[in-house]
Amino acid sequence: MIVVLKSNIDSDKQLKLVEWLKGQGLGVHISAGEFRTVLGLIGDTSKVDMELIESLDIVDSVKRVTETFKRAGRSFHPEDTVVRVGDVRIGGGNFCMIAGPCSVETEEQIVAVAKAVKAAGANILRGGAFKPRTSPYDFQGLKANGLELLKIARAETGLPIVSEIMSAHDLPLFEDVDILQVGARNMQNFDLLNELGKSGKPVLLKRGLANTLKELLMSAEYIIAGGNEQVILCERGIRTFSDYYRNTLDLSAVPMLHELSHLPVIVDPSHATGIARMVPSMALAAVAAGADGLIIEVHNDPIHALCDGAQSLRPDEYDELAGRIRKLREALR
Repeated sequence: MIVVLKSNIDSDKQLKLVEWLKGQGLGVHISAGEFRTVLGLIGDTSKVDMELIESLDIVDSVKRVTETFKRAGRSFHPEDTVVRVGDVRIGGGNFCMIAGPCSVETEEQIVAVAKAVKAAGANILRGGAFKPRTSPYDFQGLKANGLELLKIARAETGLPIVSEIMSAHDLPLFEDVDILQVGARNMQNFDLLNELGKSGKPVLLKRGLANTLKELLMSAEYIIAGGNEQVILCERGIRTFSDYYRNTLDLSAVPMLHELSHLPVIVDPSHATGIARMVPSMALAAVAAGADGLIIEVHNDPIHALCDGAQSLRPDEYDELAGRIRKLREALR
């Protein structure tokens, strides 16, 4: 249930209403926007007298929320959430560029790529240290050592870092990582999501390759219910009948997620296609669809990459794409 308050109301009356609602055994989420304040009521609202609340002079309207995702939904939180990572802002009209290799391999590699993508305009560095691979014989990442190399690259460039976490047991290792990524395979790892809700760190939540938008938002709900509203949704392609590229990039998810949720939405064209030459077209299409950012794989030697070289752009290719993205965003304004 949500309670929409009138504008310019007495703050003491609002406080008394919130205290009374909490006294009814309800949680109250306050979303104070520029033009209105919305109280989201969490818990068993079946016994709440809607007419009584609506009769109060500070209340504009009351309605029940039918969506199962409450805190992730725009009804509870009409204003866009802006996730802050240092000086970087994601969402609410801000556009972010995340780039880097699929896997951290060596200090020389990650530092070189970090410097290249920063020069091209990226403002966050990605790099996998823990790698969930389909085959147990494939490169599984450098793990803790990979995270340390990411920190070296951050020190060299000033770029915040994002890396995938696969288990709640590894949280202590990620204490100094700026954004924690939940990969597609772990989107419904609810034990992990619960712990990330307690962490307070920004979370980049990728859509599972066979999951609906509702399921994605319910996974975000787990994190937010734990007290962490710093969630970034990521569309990275879903499995369909396509047979010429890895996944199908569902760009219609971008405007729909913006309609359903206040959380920022970014797009990963690298994993969506699995083919480097397709990444620029899909990246530009994502910008046109209204994405709040892009996460793109860049490697300085894709042919010899230990993971996903086929979908990785070279630094010069990324630089060219970044320039085209800036021109498109300017045209869209």
